[in-house]
Amino acid sequence: MANLDFIAIGDITTDAFIRLKDAEVHCNIDHEKCQLCVDFATKIPYESVTVVPAVGNSPNAAVAAARLGLKSGLYTNMGDDENGKDCLASLKKNRVDTDHVSVHAGHKTNYHYVLWYGDERTILIKHEKYDYKLPFLGIPKWIYLSSMGESGAGIHDDLAKYLDDRKEIKLAFQPGTFQISLGYERLKKIYERTSVFFCNVEEAKKILKTEESNISRLSAKLKELGPEMVVITDGKKGAYLLYEKELFFMPPYPDPSPPYERTGAGDAFSSTFTAALAIGKTPFEAIAWAPINGMSVVQKIGAQEGLLSRKELEKLLKAAPENYKPEIVV
Repeated sequence: MANLDFIAIGDITTDAFIRLKDAEVHCNIDHEKCQLCVDFATKIPYESVTVVPAVGNSPNAAVAAARLGLKSGLYTNMGDDENGKDCLASLKKNRVDTDHVSVHAGHKTNYHYVLWYGDERTILIKHEKYDYKLPFLGIPKWIYLSSMGESGAGIHDDLAKYLDDRKEIKLAFQPGTFQISLGYERLKKIYERTSVFFCNVEEAKKILKTEESNISRLSAKLKELGPEMVVITDGKKGAYLLYEKELFFMPPYPDPSPPYERTGAGDAFSSTFTAALAIGKTPFEAIAWAPINGMSVVQKIGAQEGLLSRKELEKLLKAAPENYKPEIVV
């Protein structure tokens, strides 16, 4: 079996997007914490339901890499139900290698409900329990590790050993909610083996157990955990790259129209950055590629429809405004 360029590791799910029309959003004074509110103990009308199979942080990353021309694969776990069959079919349609997908007889495939209001979403999640066993992955250029459920905790130890025995493989780590809750000490070997680490500002604060909001200090503290490069996204404001002791700010790529639905923007950003490195781009070129795919994804429903081909991405990069470039943060 030929080695792949890019293998993503993490859970797969089907997202059912329920578009709400009668709801409210209540935020605190700093807009740091907001709540989606609907009337209680009544019937709530909705506009539409859109079902999107084969998504999740890692499947999204695998599809993004495949669209950009890499030989991309996915290690994930699913049930042998109809949702699982739909997920497999979708991966194959997107030219993602499925040789490492583990199908569990008699189990359900993850299924999430996305409450979509305005251009934002609140996701109701449930991770099914599987017997996670890391398969032989060959020697890909990059492994991309992201979100999985509690029953997958042991896979991190297996992966750390796998990487110890194969020093040439590079690791990208975009931790999911459960991986963040496990804490640094439990995943110490993963952090120390990471070539590029991705999170947003709020996730950085949770990982470091701090109320610190200064991006420069958050980046430096995360780098002390072991990663060679640290990328912190700050929503609509842009992103930051800590590389070779210097912090760079990358502005967002201009939206052609207001965002339609924001699911998968972070996955598109992180996986595109990683895929660019796998292609042979520099970190500065990669940080310019990443926001373009993030911009494109939020123009569509779901995390994958808006993912670009390399030709499409490079065309948009060529049309970028003059100030669209990384700048050193003083």
